[in-house]
Amino acid sequence: MQLNLLEKTELKIQGIRLAKANLTGLAAEVAAVLDLPPASVLVIDVREDHICLDILEKTLDIRQIAGKEQVLLLRLAGLPGVTLEAGAFVDSSGIMGLIACDEEQAAGIIDQTAALLNEIEQNILRRAVVFATGFEVSQGMIEDTNSPFLQQLLAGLGYAVEFGGILEDDLSHLRHNIQEKADQGFGLVLTTGGVGAEDKDFSVEATTAFDPEAATPWIARFEQGTGRHVKGGIRIGVGQTGLTTVINLPGPHDEVVACGAVLSRLLNRERPDKLLLARELSQVLREKLRAKAVHAHPQHHHRHKE
Repeated sequence: MQLNLLEKTELKIQGIRLAKANLTGLAAEVAAVLDLPPASVLVIDVREDHICLDILEKTLDIRQIAGKEQVLLLRLAGLPGVTLEAGAFVDSSGIMGLIACDEEQAAGIIDQTAALLNEIEQNILRRAVVFATGFEVSQGMIEDTNSPFLQQLLAGLGYAVEFGGILEDDLSHLRHNIQEKADQGFGLVLTTGGVGAEDKDFSVEATTAFDPEAATPWIARFEQGTGRHVKGGIRIGVGQTGLTTVINLPGPHDEVVACGAVLSRLLNRERPDKLLLARELSQVLREKLRAKAVHAHPQHHHRHKE
């Protein structure tokens, strides 16, 4: 239940007086109460009757904050050189203001927040966007049959699905648009095309740019540098960032259709396993390429180097 502090990271302790107190120790005590590393809390201002501390974190779990005021004051009162007045309190704004809740209020807020965050998470996981890629698609040279097929398939699986448009064969453009959809709360992003071995194929690279541990199995291997093959072969990608899963599928429509059964089976209401998804998709695609090779060369079965 991580909450963004939205730049409201200050804690002001009113009614506190110091006499040769150790500020490092004081900050460390606050950090301990909030279950933070000592370096994450810094004393930024000391006045006659109050002090200000800054939390050097962008997000905190609500359970680290809610209802912690009395524990915090009690722990500070036990430090050498620290005296608390009878009406001492912690003054904070934004999310940090939850520190002043009593235990009963804190428990209720935690339960309500957990339910709300779960609802938000489930909504994100059921939002999908489909992108096409490639110059030949954007110029209308070929029909985009993949996007309508995937939109219909995902809608049938219960996704609220949108068409994101046609992306350019450009790594920066691809990465920006994929990341933008993740930031907008789409739990699933699919691209078709751009997974080959040519110098215009960047879909998988766009995914590994934000998920270096993305699963990128090979579908076929080529001798790099021969013909138009500037890369070692064809591979797909399945990466994840936050709640968002990104899947890079090939461009040929029959191959996308072949992946449909895998997507139908493995895309459920939970965050999918990227390694399993990539393995199952790559297996189907390798079998599809073998079948094409047999059909093209029935007398002497030409096989891709795998």
